Order: sequence, then structure tokens, then C-alpha cells
Amino acid sequence: MELELISEQRRASSAARRLAEFADRCRKGGLAVTPQRLAIIRALLASADHPRADLIYARVRKQHPHISLATVHRTLETLCEAGEARKVTMLHDSARYDGNVEPHHHIVCVRCRRIRDIEVPELGQLLEGRSELGGFTMLGASLELQALCEQCRRKGLKKRAAEGAAD
Repeated sequence: MELELISEQRRASSAARRLAEFADRCRKGGLAVTPQRLAIIRALLASADHPRADLIYARVRKQHPHISLATVHRTLETLCEAGEARKVTMLHDSARYDGNVEPHHHIVCVRCRRIRDIEVPELGQLLEGRSELGGFTMLGASLELQALCEQCRRKGLKKRAAEGAAD
């Protein structure tokens, strides 16, 4: 089985395309295109870090100083319901949002909670054609791999080296 990180170039290209088509998709779906929604989707699509609502709020507030955190939360929920965004890592302490709605999965650092998009084409092939599994009706699949990112791994090595030197 092959696992591959989605490159920043590919993510940015997809985000630019989705942003360019966003207003048309909203209008077709009966969703008003407001300056706040545009700013929120722009901030989300520009983020590779799967931000929480409060981080999106901080980024959007620079251009829209009167926007509230509640508006950002409601807008993110609306974008998720409309298929323009999705929540990731719902089992953790707070929701993180992803502007990439194409089929993909995530690798999450267990220390710093950094999230990266990955592709696992074989998983889609494994589930293809299945509509039920053990009494559950299949709606989709999202795999979350738990790992240690490069920065946290290096910090751990440095810490152990320092502790070894102190002994």
C-alpha cells in the first residue's frame, strides 16, 4: 500500500481553483456570497495547517475587524454542510477545518497536533462498491494516522541527548 503526502504545490493549485469557482457553487446551491464568507473560505483554502475556528477568526479579522468568532463558527459549519469544507480530527479537543474536500486522509502528530494531508489510493479501492459493513451504511471514509512529525522527533532526540549528557 502506498502512502503519499499531498504536496504544497498541488494543495495550493487545488485551493486556487476551488476559490475561483466558490461564488458560482454558492449561487447554484442557494448560498449567499458575502464578503465574510469569501474571506473565511479564502483563509481556509490558504491554510495547509487545518486550522481551528479561532485561528481562521484571527486571520479574517485583519480584513474584517467587526467579524465575530460566532460568525466564523457558523460560517464554517455552513461551509461544511454545503460541502465546501470539512471537519477533521473530531475526536480531539476541538474541531479543525479542511478546505480540501477531495478524497484524502490525514497524518497527525501526536505531540503538536500538526496535520498533513495524505493520499491512500488503495483504501478507496478497498471500499469501492461497498454500501454496508457490519450493519452500518457506508457514507465515506477518512483515515487518520498518528505519528510524530519531524520537528517533534528532533526535539525528542535533543531532549534525550541533553538528559544523557546530564547523567
